[in-house]
Amino acid sequence: MAEGVLMPKVGITVESCIIGQWKKNVGDPVAVGDVLFTYETDKAEFECESTAAGILLEQFYQEGDEVPCLVNVCAVGNPGEDVSALKGAGSAEPAPVPAAAPAAAPAPAAAAPAASGPMAQPVVMPKAGITVESCIIGQWKKNVGDAVAVGDILFTYETDKAEFECESTAAGTLLAKFYEDGDEVPCLVNVCAVGNPGEDFDCLRGGSGAPAAAPAAAPAAAAPAAAAPAAAAPAGPAAVAVVMPKAGITVESCIIGQWKKNVGDAVAVGDILFTYETDKAEFECESTAAGTLLAKFYEDGDEVPCLDNVCAVGNPGDAFEFLRPGSTEAAPAPVAAPAAAAAAPAAAVPAAAAVPAAAAGVPADPAAISPRARALAKSAGVPAGYATGTGPNGRVIERDIRKLMEEGVPAPAVAAPAPAAAAAPAAAPTPAAAPTPAVEAEYEDVKFNAVRRATAKGMMKSLSTMAQLSLQFSFDATQVQAYRKMLKAMDGSMSKISLNDMVLFAVSRTILGHSDLNANVIEENSVRRFKHVHLGFACDTPRGLLVPTIFNAEKKSLLEISMECKALAAEARDGAIAPDKLQGATFTVSNLGSMGCEAFTPVINPPQTGILGVCNIETKIKSAKDGVIETYPAMGLSLTFDHRVVDGAPAARFMSELCKNLENFMTLLAQ
Repeated sequence: MAEGVLMPKVGITVESCIIGQWKKNVGDPVAVGDVLFTYETDKAEFECESTAAGILLEQFYQEGDEVPCLVNVCAVGNPGEDVSALKGAGSAEPAPVPAAAPAAAPAPAAAAPAASGPMAQPVVMPKAGITVESCIIGQWKKNVGDAVAVGDILFTYETDKAEFECESTAAGTLLAKFYEDGDEVPCLVNVCAVGNPGEDFDCLRGGSGAPAAAPAAAPAAAAPAAAAPAAAAPAGPAAVAVVMPKAGITVESCIIGQWKKNVGDAVAVGDILFTYETDKAEFECESTAAGTLLAKFYEDGDEVPCLDNVCAVGNPGDAFEFLRPGSTEAAPAPVAAPAAAAAAPAAAVPAAAAVPAAAAGVPADPAAISPRARALAKSAGVPAGYATGTGPNGRVIERDIRKLMEEGVPAPAVAAPAPAAAAAPAAAPTPAAAPTPAVEAEYEDVKFNAVRRATAKGMMKSLSTMAQLSLQFSFDATQVQAYRKMLKAMDGSMSKISLNDMVLFAVSRTILGHSDLNANVIEENSVRRFKHVHLGFACDTPRGLLVPTIFNAEKKSLLEISMECKALAAEARDGAIAPDKLQGATFTVSNLGSMGCEAFTPVINPPQTGILGVCNIETKIKSAKDGVIETYPAMGLSLTFDHRVVDGAPAARFMSELCKNLENFMTLLAQ
């Protein structure tokens, strides 16, 4: 079966991209990761890598064509394979038609009915940026049973940089929600099901995209099969598989980090079964089924193809071998319905006996609790049973646990004595025990938020993969201070131009002459030099450090740079900035001067090759004419550069030229 290669979605606001140039022709061999074509948005140009291996069988679009995001652009496979089903489709590959199962007995029953009826449509978690692997659901705007039209807002979700709204891609009724408020959902995984009441949606849970409906049984299949071999599937209940999530459109496999459940452990929907990792991040896999963990098909450290069965969950005795990857065993036939009724009375007896066990002491964890809330309660040592759920249908979510941590856990109630002590003489009444005051914790464990996790990962990668070196310079800031004073007396936007804006302007005019600093390291021994300056600037926000980008800064005036810088900073602080405005920088400027920092060594933002730190202004002395000592305002600058790409002398020449341009800022403006 041939596979489609999709047009990537390189930003939450990007709806389509334009093909720039094909790098492969029809008939060329293709390996996973080969560059098939270049494509561009209104802001930048990218390369599309193949997600399949084989021969390029057909190009569905040509150079210059505008292609909707997540639509197949071409087909890759083996010569002779059919590609017609991939044209114009929005999924990477069509679901293969299942082979007809051999008849187990001469019974005239048709094959599995589960896929023959009408099928609901899934709504997937959008991929809000090329580097975004998962998003967190903020709040559902629709409830199960609500009518939904295409374009209706179903829920809000957030990344480590911003918050968005997810619009429905299907019309009908909201039949099921597979995740709740506060849950972290891998991108392109089904979040809910929309369709007509009665339509099947169980097959969509935990998957990505809509499966192809099963074809109608061929007439020949109705003929009674002759003596089938005894390998027919055993009758009885069957376990349910939990699959390896697809943590990104280009991710083909993931590595299991650590199992959190053992075979035989009880499992509820939403429990963490195991951790897994890609080359970019680590995630937790939540169970999509309830029961007992019957089998693990892979162990710690194993690499598992995405969407393959990882384990089986069900009731003890349920069949699960047919779920094991590579197994040829057929799924068991359903057991007769009346058999379940006979077991019902027997199960009712021990159920009542188990209730009093949890009646005293700390209340048990609520049944409706999000995985993030459960994990936070466990790490903080707080009984989740005391939390009051404010999520949908009373579900306990993360903010409820945090509120409980702030208010403190109430003292446990004293258990009432059993009435069996009637024969004993009445004892004197004992005074009620005074409530135990809540003990104030000596410390607080705070997990990194998404922005902090991304920053930590990027900084560790930067310092562990680069040979970084910093140079410290200073320049006479007399002229820039005088110009700033003159602008401040003006009206409108001109009065808001800051010293930092002037530094950004000077960098944009200076760095093009030092191409190795306006560059990205794309491979171990290869650097990409840019012909335009896409200038990033570090921005302090309530959620952490963000780096918005001023694209084509060398073409913009000082006023344009100042206005765009302030607009981007405001969006970043409000959490409303689009992901495509936080990427693509070729050089970064970080300013700590307003906080009195005299010198520092900024850390490079990979894959860039340099970053400029702006320090405060200090009064220094210099020798003037006739040996007279004069004072002057000196602004410090710190350049950190990647010594793999840039040597010390070229880096110093850049800093010398930059300082000269800032000392003679009026001349730079006139150029």
